[in-house]
Amino acid sequence: MDSKVPADELGHRLHRFRLLLEDADPDWELAVILSKVNLFYFTGTMQDGMLLIPRDGDACLWVRRSYERALDESLFPAIRPMRSYRDAVASIPRTPETVHLETEQVPIAACARLRRHLAFRDVRALDRVVARARAVKSPYERARIERAGAIHRRVLEDRVPECLRRGMTEAELTTEIYSLMIEEGHHGVVRFGMSESEIVLGLIGFGESSIYPTYLDSPGGTAGISPAVPVYGSRRRRLSDGDLVFVDIGCGADGYHTDKTMTYVFAGELPKEAVAAHERCVAIQDAAARLLVPGALPSAIYESVTADLEPTFLENFMGYGSRCVQFLGHGIGLEIAESPVIARGFDEPLEEGMTIALEPKKGIAGVGMVGTENTFIVEAGGGRSVTGRHPGLMPVG
Repeated sequence: MDSKVPADELGHRLHRFRLLLEDADPDWELAVILSKVNLFYFTGTMQDGMLLIPRDGDACLWVRRSYERALDESLFPAIRPMRSYRDAVASIPRTPETVHLETEQVPIAACARLRRHLAFRDVRALDRVVARARAVKSPYERARIERAGAIHRRVLEDRVPECLRRGMTEAELTTEIYSLMIEEGHHGVVRFGMSESEIVLGLIGFGESSIYPTYLDSPGGTAGISPAVPVYGSRRRRLSDGDLVFVDIGCGADGYHTDKTMTYVFAGELPKEAVAAHERCVAIQDAAARLLVPGALPSAIYESVTADLEPTFLENFMGYGSRCVQFLGHGIGLEIAESPVIARGFDEPLEEGMTIALEPKKGIAGVGMVGTENTFIVEAGGGRSVTGRHPGLMPVG
């Protein structure tokens, strides 16, 4: 494999996690990692298995399938084969009273199977601890995020304008963008932190398709293929003169993502109110980016940036109608929508190396979703965009 996570990187992640868990719960006994993305974070492989992290011993990755592949692609120091949980728990010298699990990711049935072989009494959540560990990106991780950002910028700012043509469908544009992303180095899927969901790209729509309701916790929308597949892009909606083209997609490199939104105006002009709203959103992004410094509170950034927004602008800001989200940005890394969130209630200070996507947007009736989004790295001088700085509403055609 040519993209193995270095052993010292894995060691650093596990050490940081242990320190954070000790701080959150000094009496912890055993942590068990089962979800695929977290397994990759700690071990460098996504194979079907279980990572056991005892407080007073060495962590071990137990793999059901494929053990051979795990050995081939992971530099984690302790990897063992298992046929069932029974094999793994036999390595634990005594039954712990409490086990820490990913309660937001692990199905009840999986927890019951584990408890059948390891008769613990109590389950405690370790989701927040893992999120805190993953929130601060190492130089290794930031390098992959910057690579994803460079791909993102090239495709959305340089190559997509050449794809737009009168009469094409949203589905056709999605297909062409996906091909370009793969050609440029995108790793092929976009992962969200909701039940480990994976999609192809994100939200792509013409005109008011971009404010059509969607289950994703996002300002924008999409009509999708059908009620059975409410993502991707409509086969019926075709590009016409004067359309707003909304492209809000993720990009990844070696598992790490960036998030970016670009808007285009095809063969015409948008109403002045839509242009003014878009420019205001870009100014909000820039103001928030300047505040992305170590020590800043996400909640304070949210309050500072939104405090002066008048009620008329707040109508349909960060969504449309009753579907407006209550944040300005979100952490990003192995998944889109990680910690921290730029929103009320998020009061833990930012740290250098965190990566955050800022996405101020506003729905406009009869037009669609205007606004912008880029991914920033938290640095001493403020957030540094790794996905470009084009303001959007790029004229095409």
